[in-house]
Amino acid sequence: MPAPQEGFEQPAGARCDFAVRVQPVVDEVRKLVLAEYPDGSTRRELYTGKLIDEVTNLDSGAVTRVDASGTSLVEYAPDGSMTWYVTGPVLLGFRENAGSLPRGIWIVDGVYVVEFDPTYVHKTITMVHGSTHDVCTDVD
Repeated sequence: MPAPQEGFEQPAGARCDFAVRVQPVVDEVRKLVLAEYPDGSTRRELYTGKLIDEVTNLDSGAVTRVDASGTSLVEYAPDGSMTWYVTGPVLLGFRENAGSLPRGIWIVDGVYVVEFDPTYVHKTITMVHGSTHDVCTDVD
């Protein structure tokens, strides 16, 4: 089924030194529920499909487009945490001191795992093979 990605804005200092908007311009992401808990809530699902995001510096107007079309197997734990098993690029935002990457909006590409705490604030990336790039630097 379609799984539309929502755009968002962040104030200066939250992810980049400047206010930023991330908006999908191509969104063909779909999801498939693979397993459910006995109460019917999702336990495991697969996300895949083309996703191109436009990242805009709201102060200067500078814009870049990024490919975030990775495929993710997502597991939801009973405690509210979740784990993504990813192949390919995804766009991830990091707050200051809230994960394994510095504050920024990152394209993470390759083969890797992303673990989210139950609040989804703290993220830890374990790379098998791949790269990271802070998109804030592209529109600074």
